[in-house]
Amino acid sequence: MLDIQLFREHPEIILKNLEKRKDSEKLKWVDEVIKLDSEWKKRKAGLDSLRAERNKVSMEINALKKAGKDASKQIKKAASLPKEIAEEEKLVFDAEEKLRNYLMRMPNVLHESVPYGKDDSENEEVRKWGKITKPAFELKTHIEIAEKLGADFERATKISGNGWFVLTGEIALLEQAIARFAIDMMVKKGYTLFLPPLMMKRKPYEGVTDLSDFEKVMYKAENEDEYLIATSEHPMAAFYMNETIHEKQLPIKFLGYSQCFRKEIGAHGIDTKGLFRRHQFNKVEQFVFCRPEDSWKLHEELIKNAEEIFKALEIPYRVVNICTGDIGTVAAKKYDIEAWLPRQGKYGEVVSCSNCTDYQARRLNIKCGKEGGEKRVLHTLNSTAVATSRALVAVLENYQNKDGTVTVPKVLVPYMNKSKVLGKK
Repeated sequence: MLDIQLFREHPEIILKNLEKRKDSEKLKWVDEVIKLDSEWKKRKAGLDSLRAERNKVSMEINALKKAGKDASKQIKKAASLPKEIAEEEKLVFDAEEKLRNYLMRMPNVLHESVPYGKDDSENEEVRKWGKITKPAFELKTHIEIAEKLGADFERATKISGNGWFVLTGEIALLEQAIARFAIDMMVKKGYTLFLPPLMMKRKPYEGVTDLSDFEKVMYKAENEDEYLIATSEHPMAAFYMNETIHEKQLPIKFLGYSQCFRKEIGAHGIDTKGLFRRHQFNKVEQFVFCRPEDSWKLHEELIKNAEEIFKALEIPYRVVNICTGDIGTVAAKKYDIEAWLPRQGKYGEVVSCSNCTDYQARRLNIKCGKEGGEKRVLHTLNSTAVATSRALVAVLENYQNKDGTVTVPKVLVPYMNKSKVLGKK
């Protein structure tokens, strides 16, 4: 959520940001926010005046009674004030709710380095790593290899419907090996492992993201105020909701590991069959709470952490700077890592890394400061460390052999009971 002071003092920054995002609908909202804010301030001033008058009348009554004088006029006035105050409180609340509704749906202000573009085809390549070579034989699809190693899509459909999968045997061990390797690497870097609840209530979820946009891809428990989490980023972000953190504790670096649930309805849809886009997947996620002045340095740290994982797996990749038309509401800047998928002959997204600046923290009312000092809204950042099902696709395409077996990446061998090749007959 944007700071209301930005609307009061520098509305041109918001207008410029919305023009950059090509968000014509919300351009019209800026004047409405300024108007509602002015109305709220007037209502609030009127309410404060009534409350002050109540205190004044109360003091007058006490003074008159102590002096043995007639206080009936003041008592009559005091009797009428609670109703006036209650009516004004409702008007103030209504004005505040209208204003908050607009503020909660305004997108974050983009960093100046975010490239302009209409969609993901105009994301800007930042760097590449790894050598891409032409396969010496015709590669099988990751689906063929996955099924050979123990993935079952057909029976998963029988159990849960389209968009789900079951992993057994070697591929299940490989999936867990990827997660354990990433967790061990990040814990050594000082990140605290965080195992979140898999459900969240609506109020904290609204603080984390714009539910009007995100809710359509989420699963909600029937007749319950509970949503299955779409990523561990969300419960980690809400962990300190309505709290103030001492600045000496910052940065706080969490490493979330959880199952994630998404309907994946929309432009991308789910894979008809395969591992890349599913309703349920496991993900290791980085999350940081920090001082505002440290967030851009930490944004670079997070993307480099994720790059280290794919370098260790020896999977070629590229980093892209996400453009204005693809970035979404919450992030001020976002990098993606796209792994090379040789069977498909293209890069595929495996990591998303965002600096959300003070946008989430303001929605969640999370502040930082020194004891006895001024409090300020802190910054939050998040980044995939590894989404295991997408990493599996990259491993199965980059490490398969002519006979249909799969060589285990060297860094994963210790997590695979020292197995070096999978799929042997």
